[in-house]
Amino acid sequence: MNYSRIGLAAIAGTIVFFVCGFLIFGLLIGSDFAPYGAVYRSQAGMQQHAPVGMVSSLIAMLVMSIMYAKDYEGGRGVLEGFRFGALVGLFLACKCVADEYVTLNIGGKLALEMAAGVLVEMAIVGMVIGMVYKPKAGAAVV
Repeated sequence: MNYSRIGLAAIAGTIVFFVCGFLIFGLLIGSDFAPYGAVYRSQAGMQQHAPVGMVSSLIAMLVMSIMYAKDYEGGRGVLEGFRFGALVGLFLACKCVADEYVTLNIGGKLALEMAAGVLVEMAIVGMVIGMVYKPKAGAAVV
């Protein structure tokens, strides 16, 4: 594994994660969270807890980058990253979003939007990780 590329992939993945999250969950479906104000924190409450989310997201992207490096099969970085990110997104949609639908008092429409959003978000993050991590031509894949 190339640790400097893992670190760069984690940083790039974190940036793209936040951009995609803002676009998907903030702008695209953000208004669909409004009916569930008793379930989710207010904007001020989220901002107060943002440092925990930021650090946790960076750690998650580092773990995702390490997992990608361990699974890298030598294909094109973007395509390998898309495959990997889509699998991670499907895992998160089936495990986390489905659990939230079961445990939180939210509607099915919001749950489906969240599942689709996390699938798209992770596929894009995976592509970025794949572009950044992919060893240069001729480099040994370990």
